[in-house]
Amino acid sequence: MMIGPLINAGAVAVGGIIGAAFGKKIPSRVSEALPLTFGLASMGIGIALIMKVNTIPTVVLALLLGSLIGELVKLEYYIEKLSSKLRNFVDKPNHNTVLYDSHDQFIERYVALVVMMCTGGMGIFGALNEGITGDASLLITKAFLDLFAATIFAITLRYSVALIAIPQLVIQGGLLLMASFIQPLITPAMIADFSACGGMIMLATGLRICHIKSFPVANMLFGLILVMPISALWLHLI
Repeated sequence: MMIGPLINAGAVAVGGIIGAAFGKKIPSRVSEALPLTFGLASMGIGIALIMKVNTIPTVVLALLLGSLIGELVKLEYYIEKLSSKLRNFVDKPNHNTVLYDSHDQFIERYVALVVMMCTGGMGIFGALNEGITGDASLLITKAFLDLFAATIFAITLRYSVALIAIPQLVIQGGLLLMASFIQPLITPAMIADFSACGGMIMLATGLRICHIKSFPVANMLFGLILVMPISALWLHLI
């Protein structure tokens, strides 16, 4: 059964609804401080994943090529456009709602949140691990983190946060279903490099959430697709 993805997506949807509906009752100091904690946690998890690297050149090459592809196809640009449409569709400004972020602040946080929840290393590996072993513990742990993150971010990003549950369920569910097919092709070295690549993206995501440096994290996501084939080729040639 697809237990982990369903629980994780449910947590995001519930958190997004709670935060948007009851955000005015949450102290501003909490809503301002916790996103920084989430950013710090993302950076910490990213560093831990990077330390699992098997071959650094493989990860660097995958990130470079992935970022190049992302820039050429303007992935982050289209995510930003979709984010704006989702905001306008779901949230209609009125005098009874919490004050909105500016458009730039909304895009900045929403894109980072989509990447963190849908493509973070913990979610991807959790889905793959459940597909291979049947153990959903990683995704259930991530669900607790996402529940609080969705609640806090929905105070300003509103009900659009709950919609992140849809792509998250699709991505994690797809990875879980594919895991049994790709398992014979994956080596521990490939998983280590994949983990490190995801860690680099999570580190960049944390820096973005904390407003330290606005990395185009969405454009880096193609690196996750490239890193295992490059790792396999590297090990074959070297």
